[in-house]
Amino acid sequence: MKSIVSPVRWLLLLASMAALNSPERTPAAEAANLIRLNTVGFLPELPKQATIAAACTNFQLIRVRDGTAVFSGTVSGPNWNSDTAENLYTADFSSVHEPGVFAVRISGVGESAPFTISSGAFTNAYQTAMLGMYLWRCGTAVSATHEGRTFAHEACHTNDAGLDFVGGHGLHDATGGWHDAGDFNKYVVNAGVSVGVMLRAWEDFSGALKPLKLQLPPATNAIPDYLREVKWELDWLLKMQAADGSVYHMVSAQKFDRFEMPEAEVKPRYFSSWSSASTALTAAMLAEASRDYRPFDAAFADRCLQAAKLSYGFLAQHPGRQATDRQPFATGIYQIHSETGRLWAAVELWETTGEVQYLHDFEQSAQKLDHPVAPEFDYGDMRDLAMFTYLSSPRTGRDAGMVRLLSQELLGAADAVVRNAAAEGYARPLGTRYFWGCNGTVARQTVLLHAAEKISANVKYRTTALGALNYLLGRNYFGRSFVTGVGFEPPLHPHDRLSAALDLGVPCPGRLVGGPQPGARDWVDSQADFTRNEIAINWNTALIYALAEFLPE
Repeated sequence: MKSIVSPVRWLLLLASMAALNSPERTPAAEAANLIRLNTVGFLPELPKQATIAAACTNFQLIRVRDGTAVFSGTVSGPNWNSDTAENLYTADFSSVHEPGVFAVRISGVGESAPFTISSGAFTNAYQTAMLGMYLWRCGTAVSATHEGRTFAHEACHTNDAGLDFVGGHGLHDATGGWHDAGDFNKYVVNAGVSVGVMLRAWEDFSGALKPLKLQLPPATNAIPDYLREVKWELDWLLKMQAADGSVYHMVSAQKFDRFEMPEAEVKPRYFSSWSSASTALTAAMLAEASRDYRPFDAAFADRCLQAAKLSYGFLAQHPGRQATDRQPFATGIYQIHSETGRLWAAVELWETTGEVQYLHDFEQSAQKLDHPVAPEFDYGDMRDLAMFTYLSSPRTGRDAGMVRLLSQELLGAADAVVRNAAAEGYARPLGTRYFWGCNGTVARQTVLLHAAEKISANVKYRTTALGALNYLLGRNYFGRSFVTGVGFEPPLHPHDRLSAALDLGVPCPGRLVGGPQPGARDWVDSQADFTRNEIAINWNTALIYALAEFLPE
């Protein structure tokens, strides 16, 4: 139920979700909101724009508190937007720096949803997205409040997991971690890109993230709240490592279960066999975690580094690709090649230890890549995260020619993203491409854009990253936020078992839905539509990165 889906899984999901044939799945022909903008807010010093899907000439910015017009301007356009088949106009009010709550008003068209202008415009959205991660916790009771409602479940899946399909007997402790998506299974490969992006956010924005408090159980150590949440997943990953360093691919039921509370899902769950991809990604995650947690918990950092080296050594002894055994699972297999995972593991171990062999392994592998930096990435390809670590490293010893080449490749990929955003009517950095989980990809492109900004100091990358957030929070064809519990008319019916079972009238907050596909107008807020309205940790962690970039320090 993610952005890359095998034909086998597609057929299995279709067979298990007959509700997809219901009339509510048909995408709406038209969106009601004609003034479309980021419905959360804007930072005072950064660009502020709205897209209007109706003929107009002038607009006003209205202070909601008293109805006063604080700014008047002339729209630009019209410009034909091919992916939504609309003539679009743009209202630019970037010169307004006054803090407050505002709306855009256009005579004969209407008034936009209200939004804030504030240096902390994205703080609540960030904290809500982190709350979404906490509510994904497995193996423990969770409880949190949002806008007057309490979202909670009891301790679940405390018998994780059986060894029946990995050559053993009985149970082995695999409790903890995050549920993967709208289902309750746990997959190491998808954890890879999720934890990787979150630790990248810590390394890029720790000054803003460190002081912010989250809705978490009381702290028992000095680890900042942000890293405490990521550690919940890391502790589970350590349990997925076998004694020889190989890493089991997943913990899963044999098939997707009903929409019920996680503690009610009591069917047996099992380990699947190890894979080279899960082993490589675990080595990378734990190596990066070792340096990030060392200032707060040296013993945990040592444990992570020891485990990372063990898995890396195992991979050296098993250079071929090992895929996990699909049988007897009809769930999310995440079968991918491991080559870029090995690349990522090598560079993270070098960055953490400074040991030259890891640097040599990385550079030898990197020079074989035809396209070492991609304009977009997800769990199936870790090359971008590897390159960002290499290029941002303060360590000496890197090959100067490779640094120049990879820098050029990074800027070239980022420039392509900037061009895509400039040519699309809603400044969507993925341009006119739509696919399963594309909202997560839009959010994740901000990682690339920030990496480019760091080596060039060009403001266009930051502006384009802001455009990604604007799109996800309401500047899109539907004029709605794609994040539950955040912004104007957020999704109410995500494909999410916990939200459905709680039945509180609103879903668990802070979760990014997959988004429209195969076209820009092909999305409806339907629980049955897992191809467009599911939630997943790899999408949410990308959203967290995108928000973290714009938090105040």
